[in-house]
Amino acid sequence: MPAVTVKNIPDKLYKKLKDSAANHRRSINSEIIYCMESMLESRNIDVDRFLTEIEQLQASIKAPPLTEAFLKKAKEAGRP
Repeated sequence: MPAVTVKNIPDKLYKKLKDSAANHRRSINSEIIYCMESMLESRNIDVDRFLTEIEQLQASIKAPPLTEAFLKKAKEAGRP
């Protein structure tokens, strides 16, 4: 299996990577592989299924739709 060496990782990024690995109970190497796979593998989205899931979520929330008119009214109500 090929190996890759990553040099000069910024301290802040390394800390995030290390924390994420710990949170997911993975080694840093496994976390890097997971991150690369999730970013590089193509994601085919079933548009109809996605829209159906959004509609179901909206129905479960029972909130008004976020239309431009609704947002404008909310902005105006929040101002003195």
